[in-house]
Amino acid sequence: MLGATGEKVSAIGLGCMGLVGWYGERDDREAAATVTRALDLGVTHLDTAAVYQDGDNERFVGDCIKGRRDEVFLATKCGMERSPEGRLEIDNRPELIRRSCDASLSRLGTDHIDLFYLHRIDPQVPVEESMGAMAELVAAGKIRYVGISEASSETLERAHAIHPIAALQSELSLWTRATAQPALDKCRELDVAFVAYSPLGRGFLSGAVRKPEDLPEGDTRRIFPRFADENFADNVAAADKVAAIAESMNISPAQLALAWVLAQWDGILPIPGTKKRKYLEENAAAAAIGLDADALAEIDRRLPESLAHGERYPEMMLGTLNN
Repeated sequence: MLGATGEKVSAIGLGCMGLVGWYGERDDREAAATVTRALDLGVTHLDTAAVYQDGDNERFVGDCIKGRRDEVFLATKCGMERSPEGRLEIDNRPELIRRSCDASLSRLGTDHIDLFYLHRIDPQVPVEESMGAMAELVAAGKIRYVGISEASSETLERAHAIHPIAALQSELSLWTRATAQPALDKCRELDVAFVAYSPLGRGFLSGAVRKPEDLPEGDTRRIFPRFADENFADNVAAADKVAAIAESMNISPAQLALAWVLAQWDGILPIPGTKKRKYLEENAAAAAIGLDADALAEIDRRLPESLAHGERYPEMMLGTLNN
């Protein structure tokens, strides 16, 4: 359920960022088949962004859902652009928001976006001004719901006072908890959905990454501290603990990690990313796994957040977070 809106969305969604690049080599045929399989399984919450692969991700998602648009709860994001020099820059000015929305609609091949986020919060633009532009887009029928991503609890409250926020998106997983807690508490208070990205620790918690060489050349995870050589062995050990608990429950490590996220609050909507059908099917099945209080207590005892080594983002990206 999408917070106070009452909109029904799939319990587990699909993060689309890695479909066409970002995490290793492209395989457009398998990625397209994965999106189709997601819809067939009822995984209808698809999450992309204008800045992913400089618009190519939105075009790819738009092509994948042609003829099935009415089955999809489609989310995308604005507020970040790539400079001529290749740097990612945050810009939440109303004129950019309006222009970005029109461009996203064109690339996605649709006449409306179900959930439109501010991708990051611009400290140079009052969030009230940005929300005013978002409200105009809702009134124009171009977007249905407004969201914000990686916003502090204070920013969420200010934004919500101007226009109802349907969802806040932030990172949440077994090894990223404390930073999400204040915003998660505010979401509970305001009845705003919490969309959890990277619930599998960018694949680490699934056990799919065992050594640095498992990340192909060009895989963006290579710049993230938790995948750095000095942290790698410790984080493999943490993933092994996830795997051991999962084995005792006869489920996969990914399913344990997703079930844990879902168990934190019924307003959480995880969006694990994958471009392979076998992982999509495994992730989708986690929606049926329930963890009782005893299981959660045991997981928290054996898997404290402190097991994670390294910051969740590289230094150059930490400054973009509105903590």
